[in-house]
Amino acid sequence: MSFSERLDRAFFDRPTLIVARQLLGMRLVRIEQGQRLSGLITEAEAYIGESDLGCHAHVGRTPRTQVMYGPPGHAYVYFTYGMHWCLNFVTEQEGFPAAVLIRAIQPLEGLETIAARRAPQPPALWTNGPAKLTQALNLDRRHNGLDLCDPASELFVETGEPIPDECVTNSPRVGLNSVPEPWKSMPWRFLVQEHCTTEYTEKIKERSASS
Repeated sequence: MSFSERLDRAFFDRPTLIVARQLLGMRLVRIEQGQRLSGLITEAEAYIGESDLGCHAHVGRTPRTQVMYGPPGHAYVYFTYGMHWCLNFVTEQEGFPAAVLIRAIQPLEGLETIAARRAPQPPALWTNGPAKLTQALNLDRRHNGLDLCDPASELFVETGEPIPDECVTNSPRVGLNSVPEPWKSMPWRFLVQEHCTTEYTEKIKERSASS
């Protein structure tokens, strides 16, 4: 499979809603012991500033949220429900806490490794959730604060296939049941429709095979 250019810091140093939408169709890559594990980003959620009561930063700067206040283009990896890790990308200017939660990917590379880690689940359930994809890619506390834009980084994002608006659904973010309005219903979740995910995955495979 051919490789594309990595996203640079300027990509992440923009309004979070723009970054979240444009991450759809990009390729999340994890290098593990020389092996590439990757997937097409198909679902993402935006969390924006201390005023966003759905965002971890609504409590201010803490040891947990410190990474969110740092430079854009870094990984914010947190532990939740006492059992799961979730991967986020820090966005906007340094000092303003914002990030995009990566909720789902469509696996492209390292399928045998991903299958083994997610067994006995079928392929459709390998990485269709934030905790599932971190398990599949073996991401945890070690990756919190990692610079996605460092050429030597083992975790980064490559350019992929742009996803047209007609293939994208917006909805409220998942799991904010106790968060008050209007934050509970902000349509800051971006999701690639299933038929488009298949279509664009095939496009990437065809492009890679011919290159």
